[in-house]
Order: sequence, then structure tokens, then C-alpha cells
Amino acid sequence: MKAFRPFLWAAVLVAGFIYLTSGSHWNAGSLFRSSGSAGPLWTEASAAANFTPDEQNNIEIYKTARDATVNITSKAYQQDWFWRIVPVEGAGSGFIIRQSGEILTNYHVVRGATELSVTLGGADKKTYKARLLGTEARSDLALIKIEADRKLPTLPLGNSDALSVGQKVLAIGNPFGQFGGTLTTGVVSSLDRHIQTEEGSRMEGMIQTDAAINPGNSGGPLLDSHGSVIGINTAIYGPQGNIGIGFALPINRAKAMLDQFDQSGTVTRAAPIGISGRLIDGDLAEALHLPRAGGLLVESVESGSAADEAGLHGANREIYVNGVFPVAIGGDLIVAVDGQPVETSDALRRAASRKRAGAALALTIFRDGRNQTVQVKLRAAPKEL
Repeated sequence: MKAFRPFLWAAVLVAGFIYLTSGSHWNAGSLFRSSGSAGPLWTEASAAANFTPDEQNNIEIYKTARDATVNITSKAYQQDWFWRIVPVEGAGSGFIIRQSGEILTNYHVVRGATELSVTLGGADKKTYKARLLGTEARSDLALIKIEADRKLPTLPLGNSDALSVGQKVLAIGNPFGQFGGTLTTGVVSSLDRHIQTEEGSRMEGMIQTDAAINPGNSGGPLLDSHGSVIGINTAIYGPQGNIGIGFALPINRAKAMLDQFDQSGTVTRAAPIGISGRLIDGDLAEALHLPRAGGLLVESVESGSAADEAGLHGANREIYVNGVFPVAIGGDLIVAVDGQPVETSDALRRAASRKRAGAALALTIFRDGRNQTVQVKLRAAPKEL
């Protein structure tokens, strides 16, 4: 019997090995799991998404803003190569600012249009004919209106003077005229940018952002993290679409136009005050017996202009600095506009562009060895066609 005992133990071991390694009983995890643990080593993802606070902020703003962001289609008539008059359609974006149907957009979205239509955002998608209430081409602004059968959702206007580089922004619009309700996010990349438009005009004080802006986004809102409009998406850098450099018009520029419309029912921009001048400072200013900090030296004043009416003086003689450099002197030196030092040649024009006709510019001028303040009342520019 003892002779068979080793064979018996061998059979038991082989049977045990086969039992433990069979597919129905083998569990590698059981070799490493402590005897006190229970359940799987991992968990399935929850069916309900867990958004980060920033994602949740984006979602909430979009849900609110998409219904007040609209698609705008314009129709104009142009001559083709064969001198035929043909219809040309354009597309852009806009946003509702009043429940009665008033909409802000860019002037270039509606320029030259004989017909305007607005398609509401969100789930509504209803289309209305729109009419033009007022424009300000210099700031690329337009106010249009639709007549809806109900109160419409609106977007609140924020404060573009309080922006900081690096803060989050969100853009909503209708890129390429076919992707309505598109949301993109980014940051304020820079402030007070000056850009040249395709028509050759210069736009100043623009907000630069890396939020994706493409053709068709023009006129749409640029929002802050509270869902307030801080800019109007206006231009992109280059003709090919988004490359991470887009520009928005500060919303405070539009507020001035809206205030005027509320007060008078029309939109009129201020005309230039009627002077020409030269920016001087440093050694040249001292050589002319003027303050070293300098300013804008008035060379001529247009007869009958707002500047003429305010009593500004132009040059009365010309001298040559170092025998070769002609300078017209004897006129007023404008050292500040509305309390801000004049440090650029376009400071006066920029200050006037932020005001409406009828408002006044407070000019601090250096005359006869001392500073004094002159109020220049801005006049209305000719109506824009």
C-alpha cells in the first residue's frame, strides 16, 4: 500500500491544478485581492456627466444667450460683369437688446441692403423681415428692428471699459452663414487695438480675442463669464477665417449710439471740429517756447467750424527750425482733451468719435504762457447713405 501512496498524492495534485486553472474557476484578481475586500477594482463612468465649474459656466451662458442671438440675411443688387443687375445675398449675426425686437449688429452686415431678414436662435428659428433704424458707419454699428408677436429674449450689455487681458470671453454667431448658434470660447488677448478694414477705414480701440471668429460671425455678441455683452464681433485678421486673432467693437461704443437713439429717435455722429495740427514735444516744444510735454499744435482752423466758433487760434506765421524744418507757429497748443493728455496725433479725433453730436469736448490749451479750457460743441456730420 505504501508503494501506491506517491502515485495517489500525485493524482490529487494534478487534479487540483486542473481544477484551479480551468476557465470557469480562474480569477487572477483573487490572487491579489485582500480577503476583506469586496466588489470590482474599478467603477463604471456615471451616466450623468460631471462638468467642471468652467464647463458649467459655458453651458449656462450658452443656454441663455443662444435664444437672443440671431442670424441676419441681407439682399442687395449689384451689377455683374455683363452690366446686369443681380441680387447678392450676405449673412451675419446680431443680438436682441430689447424685448420689442431691437437688434444690434455691424454696419457692414446691413450695408447697401434692400431687404433684411432675421432668423431667431435657439429652438424658435422663426424668420422675420427687419427694418433699419440707424447706422454709424465710422464705428461699424447698426440698429435694426423686427416686429414679433411676443416679447423676445434679450442680452444684457456689460462694461467694456472694465476689461482685462486674460479674462474669459465667449462668442456666439452664425459662421459662414450656415452654422447658426455656434459657440466658441477664448480670452481677451489685447485691448485698444487699431485695425484697417477692407474698405480702408481705420477702427480704433478694438478688443482682440482668440475666441474663434469667422465670416458670418460679424455682428454677434462677445460675452463675459457673467453672460453680459462686452463687445460686438467685427473682424478677423486675414481673409481665410479664424487663425486665433479676431477683433470686437467695445460695447460701450454702441451704448452712446443707443442713448442718442432713445433721446431723439435718430442716430447722428459728430463731425470733425475743423482743425489741422502737428504733434510736438520735447526739444522742439521747448525751442518754440512751449511746455516740454507738448501736445497738438494747431496750424489752421476751418472758418465757420466748431473749433472756429469756440475761438481756437491757428498759426500766424511760419519759421524754419535749424534752417530747414518749417513749422507753423502762433496757434494754440492743445495739451489735453477731456482731462486726458494729448500724446498721439489722432487723440482729438478719437475723443470726438466717442461722443454724439451736441456733446462738447473740453480742450485744455496753452495760450499766452498759461493753460485755459475751451469747450467745443460737436456738430452733426452729414447723413450717411
